[in-house]
Amino acid sequence: MKTILERTLTGAGMWSGVISRGKRLHLTDLEGGANVGMLLYNAQERQERYNMPDTLKGQHIFYLRTPYCLHSDMGRLLASITRDDCGWHDTVCGHSDAARVLAKYGEHNYQEARNEWYRNGRDCFLIELAKWGLGKKDLVPNLNWFSKVMADEAGRLSYVPGNSKAGDVVELRFELDTLVVLNLCQHPFDPAPGYHPRPVKLEVLSGPELLLDDPSFTVRPENLRAWENNETYHALRLP
Repeated sequence: MKTILERTLTGAGMWSGVISRGKRLHLTDLEGGANVGMLLYNAQERQERYNMPDTLKGQHIFYLRTPYCLHSDMGRLLASITRDDCGWHDTVCGHSDAARVLAKYGEHNYQEARNEWYRNGRDCFLIELAKWGLGKKDLVPNLNWFSKVMADEAGRLSYVPGNSKAGDVVELRFELDTLVVLNLCQHPFDPAPGYHPRPVKLEVLSGPELLLDDPSFTVRPENLRAWENNETYHALRLP
């Protein structure tokens, strides 16, 4: 595979861009303990976006891992997980906001700290979404790559430290032209007392030809049906 783009994100690490069908996004946790909050939208029709309930119930899962897929709210696949060194990625806990960050880490504003000021997931998402004509109404439940959150028998959620080690990778293959929006703000349940988002290397890669026996399509019949919806969508689109 050929590397098309490479970036090292630090601090809150906001980034957004359109990644075309067939290309791959390779995320590397450089120090361990990273969290990558992510939102996904169909780049051509942005009212279609990642849908957490359909992704989970359609594949009979609670957390994401290879070779599972990310479903849209229109019955199609946005992306498939082609590599995963962690084995567990949070799907249900959302992102931090300004009030949570202030209460947990204290005041550290831009006027005093400049680029070291404390950011939060909600504001970072909104900044990137605004670049694409999107806003508050377009916020949906996001993914948290590299983070593990477990549920007990009573449904109580608990964050598991140490899920991701230095050098761990998660890789996505995109099945639609997809607008990717992400930031590195700490997971809202992260128990660490200090504000310290971890750096992540982002790479966009070309990919090999897709095969119908791909594990992401065979792991659940719902995934193959969603991929067939993708094929119909692409076949009928105007040139």
